[in-house]
Amino acid sequence: MSDFDYPPAHDFQMVGAYPAVVSAGAGYVYDDVLEYRVWCYPDDGAEDLAGGNDYFYAFETFEEAEDFREETKGAQKPLALIRQFEWIDEVEPGEFRHEKGERIAEWGAELLEGRKREPGTIEKLLKSLK
Repeated sequence: MSDFDYPPAHDFQMVGAYPAVVSAGAGYVYDDVLEYRVWCYPDDGAEDLAGGNDYFYAFETFEEAEDFREETKGAQKPLALIRQFEWIDEVEPGEFRHEKGERIAEWGAELLEGRKREPGTIEKLLKSLK
């Protein structure tokens, strides 16, 4: 792993309150980290707490999530639940569009590094993708 300092959740009081089903990946940049999730799979040895279904635990920090994963059988690598107010949509392969609104998605936590949206980030990325 790199020396990247994973940002903590944007609002600790909301950790665990977000829906389980959200978008996955995409967008190239993020605005906020909402929580870190560790999904537990009974088929991989996690305790069966949801009638055989997968389930997750939510954490305020990546470090807490990673510690839990290391100690828990059937736990997967931490994912970051992120919020995007602006992002890049790949409409078709090689065709990109700047989108605005609010989007919540799960990302592999390792994708956070260097992807925090700042002023001009999307415009620079779009130029580099052409």
